[in-house]
Amino acid sequence: MKLLLPWALLLLATAPGPGPGPAAGAQESCSQRCGDLGGLCSCHPTCFGLGNCCSDLRNFCLEIKPYSGSMMGGKDFVVQHLQWSSPTDSVICRFKESVQTLGHVDASGRVHCVSPLLYETGRIPFTLSMDNGRSFPRSGTWLAVHPSKVSDTEKSQLVNETHWQYYGTSGIGGNLSLTWNASALPTSSVTIELWGYEETGKPYSGAWMAKWSYLYSLATNIPNSGSFTFVPKPAPQNYQRWEVGALRIIDSKHYGGAKDVRALWSNEHALAWHLGDDFRADPVAWARTQCLAWEELEDQLPNFLKELPDCPCTLAQARADSGRFHTDYGCDIEHGSVCTYHPGAVHCVRSVQASPQYGSGQQCCYTAEGTQLLTADSTSGSTPDRGHDWGAPPFRAPPRVPGLSHWLYDVISFYHCCLWAPECSRYMNRRPSSDCRSYRPPRLASAFGDPHFVTFDGANFTFNGRGEYVLLESALSNLRVQARAQPRTTPAGGQDQGTGLTAVAVQEDNSDVVEVRLASGAGTLQVLLNREVLSFAEQSWMDLKGMFLSVAAEDRVSIMLSSGAGLEVGVQGPFLSVAILLPEKFLTHTQGLLGTLNDDLTDDFTLRNGQVLPPTASSRELFRFGADWAVENASSLLTYDSRFLVNNFLYRPKHDPTFQPLFPGETTPSPGQAAEAAKLCGDNHFCSFDVAATGSLSVGNATREAYQLHQRRMQSLKPVVSCGWLAPPTNGQKDGIKYLEGSTLYFHCNNGYSLDGAEVSLCQADGTWSRPTPTCQPGRSHTVLLSIIFGGLALAALVALVYVLLRRRKSNKPHLCCRAIWTSQP
Repeated sequence: MKLLLPWALLLLATAPGPGPGPAAGAQESCSQRCGDLGGLCSCHPTCFGLGNCCSDLRNFCLEIKPYSGSMMGGKDFVVQHLQWSSPTDSVICRFKESVQTLGHVDASGRVHCVSPLLYETGRIPFTLSMDNGRSFPRSGTWLAVHPSKVSDTEKSQLVNETHWQYYGTSGIGGNLSLTWNASALPTSSVTIELWGYEETGKPYSGAWMAKWSYLYSLATNIPNSGSFTFVPKPAPQNYQRWEVGALRIIDSKHYGGAKDVRALWSNEHALAWHLGDDFRADPVAWARTQCLAWEELEDQLPNFLKELPDCPCTLAQARADSGRFHTDYGCDIEHGSVCTYHPGAVHCVRSVQASPQYGSGQQCCYTAEGTQLLTADSTSGSTPDRGHDWGAPPFRAPPRVPGLSHWLYDVISFYHCCLWAPECSRYMNRRPSSDCRSYRPPRLASAFGDPHFVTFDGANFTFNGRGEYVLLESALSNLRVQARAQPRTTPAGGQDQGTGLTAVAVQEDNSDVVEVRLASGAGTLQVLLNREVLSFAEQSWMDLKGMFLSVAAEDRVSIMLSSGAGLEVGVQGPFLSVAILLPEKFLTHTQGLLGTLNDDLTDDFTLRNGQVLPPTASSRELFRFGADWAVENASSLLTYDSRFLVNNFLYRPKHDPTFQPLFPGETTPSPGQAAEAAKLCGDNHFCSFDVAATGSLSVGNATREAYQLHQRRMQSLKPVVSCGWLAPPTNGQKDGIKYLEGSTLYFHCNNGYSLDGAEVSLCQADGTWSRPTPTCQPGRSHTVLLSIIFGGLALAALVALVYVLLRRRKSNKPHLCCRAIWTSQP
């Protein structure tokens, strides 16, 4: 056995017996040792399953409830398992070693803290002092979340928010109403305040600062009834520079602007209702002035567009590329496609990671047909953001403040130019959509069932060893993905002669370690962060170090890494399925069970020593390949927080040489199941093998569905050819907004202009248009020319008709001489 520390230390200690807790600072105490695996006892959460926790663990390593709240602060939380014998006013809660708030002990002896106003999201470490700040031996973690991800019950609500944000524009006035959950603030009277957000200093310099400021109170000492209605008055001139802000409701016992007190915040919003008389007198002119000023500022700032990723070409690609793009909650096809700022779209996605230098973000929107909407064609098009809506580490400073930097540089300017004034072309010129000409879909590999593997280059094989194995390693970003495989316990209590994935762990460079595993006997997922089980009772999205984590349902987890790589882990029958997506930059930089990504499947079965097994290798030879990629203890990312895991995986070889599985080609379904298996599986050999190996049609069906999911993802990620946006002719129009292979565009000229060039252009397989944009030349248009021609013809026909009629009439009259003769008769 080699390099078992620190895990071996978990087993060297025994759980302390009952009795008074040890003195703070002793090695058997958790005072200032939370997360420590060493010492005579453990202060790491894994100790609960191993039975070697220090007796005072819960007194010093704090569990809190609730554990999350808006980064705007004002959330009261209670420290669990810590009882204080007498009330005290000496409680101080310190967040990130810099921001302090006052806590208190209630009549029941429970310790409370209030979350502070922060300028970042994610897991925020905090420490607790019970002696007025002289020492902070206790610690825990607070989860600060983006304001848009906070439950409505924790916020005050602007009734008809659009009315608030258009107040003072044409035809918009009257009362405004605010509602809130009165029980969320245990007080009889409240104060309602307006706070404004601004970013000052030279952009992209060290002096660029983010700041919330208390402006004034709308109402003081009013009943905590849960609603408030008022008629807004223009604010004094000295408050006019704030155009983005939020309302805060606090207990009336606090003075106006008191920091870090229990509070309910509204959404941040455009403060149209608070603006001055000049805005109300002529909102269009006022907004146009602001739009022009924004345009001038934008022209002085760095070009952030060049470092943004291109949008996926289709809606299917955008939804499948889950490592780099995630649903924009403002336009979500799974929640009714309420796309306020992008009418005509049914779904938008945002780039997960902010751009490295400027902290900017990409947005991509799509129609119901899956076509990308571009601002060059419509104001409904997707617009990139100078400030990523979700912010970017290290947060706190512009333009990386979650939500708020985006509001200042991308949203309020949209109000100025597009919603309050008819200057939207100015906005769209500086926020142009990205087309997809340089977009490259990620490469996909999957593992599922008993277990079966489909490599990045398309090779597939079955390796059902028992142990812990390297799915993927890449030196490019120091990415590691490991998995644990165990036999299934049958309904009769025995074990199959096959295995399946029960845990998957990932780390990239110095990021957090996230592990997804099957909860014992529950058939649901359990997610661990740095070997500690996470709760998703309050939040389904977490900003972590080096990654984002999303749990959309109990049976599916998405992990998005800073490199753009992504993992989708889900429950599929009795086992886990895992899909890994890698951007094209990982070409030639991967190894492990999922192969060598280089568009050549003949070298996918490469051993650690560089030896390559041929694609025709037998299942027994491939078993040797799989065993060669067993995890080493020194590099294991997986958690061993039970005696079973320690005894079966930590202290035993990472690949169990005594486990003899069934091999593909050497087993067939039982005679009684053969017909049913054939009907269920068809030509899916993965499904057929799993039915034979487990004797379970349900296991085979889960494998069949997992493979079908892999195939659907592959189809969604299939590359498509884009010819890029083609402009309409000046003084003309273009019919069509599709720019992918096979798409056709039609061109027309305005009246008074004639088309010079092709009327139709086709996007070709080589990514070029068959014809360039034609021009519209001054002169008679085709319509006018046709009118002249047909009018001339009609006139000529009329002249001819008149001529014929006149000739006929003349021919019917007697000659003049004859008429004279006749009249000479008597």
